[in-house]
Amino acid sequence: MAAASKPRYVDLTNPSLSVECPRCGLLTARFVDQCRNCGYKLWPSSVMASAAFKAWRNADPSRAEASRFDMDLPQPPVDNTVDYAARAHQLGIHLFPNSNYPFTICLGIFFLGLAAIPFDSTVRIVLAVIGGLIFLFGVVGWVLVEDVRMFPSESPSAQGEVEH
Repeated sequence: MAAASKPRYVDLTNPSLSVECPRCGLLTARFVDQCRNCGYKLWPSSVMASAAFKAWRNADPSRAEASRFDMDLPQPPVDNTVDYAARAHQLGIHLFPNSNYPFTICLGIFFLGLAAIPFDSTVRIVLAVIGGLIFLFGVVGWVLVEDVRMFPSESPSAQGEVEH
């Protein structure tokens, strides 16, 4: 006698992954071979329960993420992405744009601090010059470049009117 290739008695239209146990009445996973509470045998074998689950899962594409040990279908992934800039603008909170210049300023201060350590005079002068240049680059970039982008200058309109 040939073995059946499809599991028998599987309701493919039922979307539930849980079933009431015939012995104890509590909900248990539908495609495990025994009730989790009382041990009542729900399926003749684990192989048959697994085959029934595969047939049930393949009947509907929305069931692809389900596991045979689940009690409910998994929820679709929730997008928790928050646009903090838009949320702050909505609440009337001003956020400064991202900037790397404070890091540059700190790096310049680090080299200036190294110049304060009593090394040879040439090493101290070189460290002071490098630190000063990096520090000035950071300050100029943050104040002149970033500030101008964030707060553009108000120029008179093209029609020649002047504000009084």
